[in-house]
Amino acid sequence: DEYRVVQRAAWPLSYAAIQHPVFIEKQLGKLLKNLKHPNLHDAVKRNTMKILQAIHIPKKYHGLVMDTCFNYISSPNEKAAVKAFSLTILHQLSALYPEISQELKTIIEDRWNFETPAFKARAKKIIKESGTTVR
Repeated sequence: DEYRVVQRAAWPLSYAAIQHPVFIEKQLGKLLKNLKHPNLHDAVKRNTMKILQAIHIPKKYHGLVMDTCFNYISSPNEKAAVKAFSLTILHQLSALYPEISQELKTIIEDRWNFETPAFKARAKKIIKESGTTVR
């Protein structure tokens, strides 16, 4: 509940989870549930998404993760790093769920003129890898 503690704890958690994914496996459900809290610190969102792009996400969480990522990339108020990590996660999951590729491309196109260079750089890479272009 302490703002600074939460902010500072998110960063080392991401490093530990990325280096040793087994540490986070049993807590992944709690970590994802935590993303639903209102007024969640940006550091928590950013580092949670950083973890998710680097680990294997069990199939039972795919729907929740995709929904969260699509909400983040569609939001005009979300921070650039959270969006960039979310784009990567969605791109990774599109290998298993090709039907989300078109929705991902549509959102990228819709948000293009309003987004940061970080979003655009990540989006360009994803679009290039998928073999399509942004209109």
